[in-house]
Amino acid sequence: SIFVNSESGINNPQDLKGKKVGTPGYSSTSLVWIRGMLKDEYGLDPGDVHWVVSRADSTKDVGGKASKQERNIPKGIKVSYGEEGKDESELLVSGAVDALFHAAEPKAFAEGDPRVRRLFPDSKKVEQEYFGKTGIFPIMHALAVKRTLLDQDLELATSIFKAYSSAKKMSYGFMRRLGWAFDSLPWYGQEYESTRKLMGDNFYSYGYSSNLNTLQTLCRYAFEQGLASRRVKPEELFHPKAVQLDEKA
Repeated sequence: SIFVNSESGINNPQDLKGKKVGTPGYSSTSLVWIRGMLKDEYGLDPGDVHWVVSRADSTKDVGGKASKQERNIPKGIKVSYGEEGKDESELLVSGAVDALFHAAEPKAFAEGDPRVRRLFPDSKKVEQEYFGKTGIFPIMHALAVKRTLLDQDLELATSIFKAYSSAKKMSYGFMRRLGWAFDSLPWYGQEYESTRKLMGDNFYSYGYSSNLNTLQTLCRYAFEQGLASRRVKPEELFHPKAVQLDEKA
């Protein structure tokens, strides 16, 4: 999810220091993870770069446009806004920004424009090494239920959790038996096997305790990056009943 202009001279994370980095949404969860990883693994602080928020997004038809919450800018960050009418992909191609942080592939990259490339050519290898080192599989979404409903029926959380867990196990079974035929990728079977070898059979783990390390890391990142006024404890984010829910692989 880190893209650079091929003529920017950026070949490693440290090269981003002092550069202009574009994004459609500064406070999106994906960028919280990226910035946190870059600081933990490579020593690059969010304040080391100049952030440029684009006024348009070339991938809005895929993931939707950046929300109001994704445009929160903390104090102490160097930030400006891109040219009116230019999306993040156009800013990168033109050289208005040197790099781009975005969960989705920008239009120019998807179309094979040679002026745009990934910072990490073998991003899969880098990501797998990160997981092997930290055990973290970044979370970007969660299921929300009104607290009033959970307070009225404490078994509702359990029922919802079991339903999603059962559906996931059915999906695992399909991946194992017929995923290769459904997805039509030449090496689907081998990819599935290598994922299980690295991450275990339950690579999409559900439940509080199974994801505590990941949740704690995300809360730390949000605080360190000025997006949270204090370091929130993961248990504060969940209904007491939900904290008790977990599953076995």
